[in-house]
Amino acid sequence: MKKFFNKDIQNFMNQFLLTLDPIEKSKILNVSADHFCSDKENADICAELVFSGIKTASCSLKESYKYTNHEIPAVGDLLIVTNWDHAPVCIVKLTEIEEVKFSEVNDLHARKEGEGDKSLSWWNKAHVDFFTRECEEFGIEFNKNMILILECFKVIYPKS
Repeated sequence: MKKFFNKDIQNFMNQFLLTLDPIEKSKILNVSADHFCSDKENADICAELVFSGIKTASCSLKESYKYTNHEIPAVGDLLIVTNWDHAPVCIVKLTEIEEVKFSEVNDLHARKEGEGDKSLSWWNKAHVDFFTRECEEFGIEFNKNMILILECFKVIYPKS
């Protein structure tokens, strides 16, 4: 299990661990802590959407894992969802992982992401903009044939 980058997140994880029996604890293999999005407004909105159960999915550009120290997510991984200021909001467990081309993301996934008007057209525009900026940071060009990692999750420990 990883160590966390601030005391509040570590304390939140410790509180969660107190709710588990030894067998449940032994099944935890990978835990990370992070916020969604690349700006304060959207990160805080997404944290609230996850906490309230509206946002049950996310996605990432598979290519980005070549340029970061992050591991490709796997079913069973835990994520401590934070707001932009790294305050823990809840813990989610990844329940499904799928690799698809950007152009093959469907309405259901867009709805599960829970952002904007939850339509595929809104999702498309927002994610073309986001991934174009991300690719520019890596010095590569975004295209709609790039592979995304689609993640579905459920809240397993909300902050009280």
